[in-house]
This record gives sequence, structure tokens and C-alpha cells, in this order.
Amino acid sequence: MRYIGFRMLAGRIKAISAMMKDREVPFRKKLLIIAGIIYLFLPLDLIPPILGPFGFIDDIVLWLWIIWHLKDTLDQYWTGASECDMSKDFKRKDIVEGVEFTVDQEDKDE
Repeated sequence: MRYIGFRMLAGRIKAISAMMKDREVPFRKKLLIIAGIIYLFLPLDLIPPILGPFGFIDDIVLWLWIIWHLKDTLDQYWTGASECDMSKDFKRKDIVEGVEFTVDQEDKDE
């Protein structure tokens, strides 16, 4: 059984924004994140927040389940993973490497 630490959990939470921006991620996975956010802010909960810290248990359990369910997808976007394809970020952009240039600017007295 794999140990899930706070660092891994934090990395996967940070990867959610990158996953949501990718157009190749299936809509159902994005909908799961959106539904979790909506449930987090809805005033209706399974355990009411009136009970103090126990009122947040259902929110925490739900988000742990969402992150566990999407762990493979989120690991692709986590900065700790090396398998993430970043070529999509540079699509339709001109990138020239290894070129040295200088910019000469003439001062014009107007």
C-alpha cells in the first residue's frame, strides 16, 4: 500500500489548475472537479457545519476521494512528474533557440 503524504497531496492539488486548462482531458473529469467545488460552497452538507470541526469531515472525505480518483491524471500535470508533455504550451508559437542578437536604439531629440 502506498503512503500518501502531504507533499504528494499538495502537488496533486496544485496540478488541478493545469489539468482544467488542458483541452484533451475528458469533460467528465473536469465535471468531477467542478462538482466538488460546488459541493464545497453549497450551504447543504451531509454533516452540517454547525457541529464545528466535525462539519468539515464530509468535505475533506469528498475531496480526498476526488483526488484519489483522478490521481493518475493529476500526476501527469504535477511538476514532480517528468512524463508531462509541455509541447502543447508552445503550439503555434515561434521559438528560436541559440540565436544571439542586440538591439541598437538611437536617441532622437525631439
